[in-house]
Amino acid sequence: MLRFRFMDTALILNFLTTPWVFLIWTTIVKASVLLSIVLGLVSLTVYAERRVSALIQDRVGPNRVGIPMTLLGGKKDIFLWGLGQMIADPVKLLLKENFQPASVNGFYYWLAPKLVMIPPILVLAVLPFGSSILGVQMTIADVNIGVLYIFAISSLSVYGITLAGWASNSKFPFLGGIRSSSQMISYELSLGLSVVPVLMICGSINLNDIVDWQVKNGWLVAPYWPQGFSISSLLHPDQLLHAFVAGFSWQRIALWIPLLISFVIFLVSIFAETNRLPFDLPEAEQELVGGYHTEYGSMNFALFFLGEYAAMIAGSGAVVSLFLGGWSFPLIPDGSHGVLWGLVNIGVFFAKICALLLFFIWVRWTIPRFRYDQLMKLGWLGFFPIALANIFVTALILAYIKH
Repeated sequence: MLRFRFMDTALILNFLTTPWVFLIWTTIVKASVLLSIVLGLVSLTVYAERRVSALIQDRVGPNRVGIPMTLLGGKKDIFLWGLGQMIADPVKLLLKENFQPASVNGFYYWLAPKLVMIPPILVLAVLPFGSSILGVQMTIADVNIGVLYIFAISSLSVYGITLAGWASNSKFPFLGGIRSSSQMISYELSLGLSVVPVLMICGSINLNDIVDWQVKNGWLVAPYWPQGFSISSLLHPDQLLHAFVAGFSWQRIALWIPLLISFVIFLVSIFAETNRLPFDLPEAEQELVGGYHTEYGSMNFALFFLGEYAAMIAGSGAVVSLFLGGWSFPLIPDGSHGVLWGLVNIGVFFAKICALLLFFIWVRWTIPRFRYDQLMKLGWLGFFPIALANIFVTALILAYIKH
């Protein structure tokens, strides 16, 4: 009996390690883990936004909802700093009546929230959220056109917003949908052009290759990066001095200037693409009631809400991968040095995303909304010509360096 058990185990292991089977089950595991982390991060971001906005405005914010011990026979509830609000909000939306106005175009009204929620989730598939664990690369889909994939998929969200505005058969949602499509066209151009210098320097549109380039040469937004700086160099003063001296180069300083311009344009364009303040003209509660989702409630509204925060996470992941070194961090080795370091790399990646999400929140509650003419002028007369000129400057610098 024991012999048969060993044979069965060997057959199962052989089957699981077959190349195509191994690819399928590891992809499913990675996708499940990443989706769980992102959905949890969406809830934490909503909670963080409410607490940070309360701090900025000198309010208290949600701090009461926790574990309802009184419902379980206890004498006092456990507040837990209001973390239970992350559960209370979705439960409230789930229990609300899914009311659909009689005047809407039913099919497109139902379809629009799904089109807003799905694209940010699909963008996560090509983001390298870690180095490797047990030889398995921490990317769900390692495609050679990762950057183009991000632009192609993320631009689909605007169709959901435009459909929501049109299908609601109401003037305020319609204005919000039109504004969103115009805003997307205006900033999609500068968003794409701002990445071209990165592709020229790294020589690839594969996100894993771009992150690997930054692991070897330093983050793209850093004007200086020690060469060969590692934990072992800390124990040898001569190696440490050589690493710091080798990091100084006029070529890196010269390339840092156009890369910094690309970073600023890309980051601001991400704000516009995700409809966050000061670019929230499609919603603009003071002007359009709620914009494109005015006629929505219950889980349909929740999908718009989740889609916005999922887009923030996906956009932050793109910024981290393209400019901030991805999962890398000084003195931290990659996953080839052990499972623990592979998990640390994943933690570093999401820590950078959390820092950017806090920046998103801080900007929303400190900067007023643009007028619509200011938004258009910034996109067409500001970012677009600057991003275009930045490509030529980068090309000239690279040509001079290689010459």
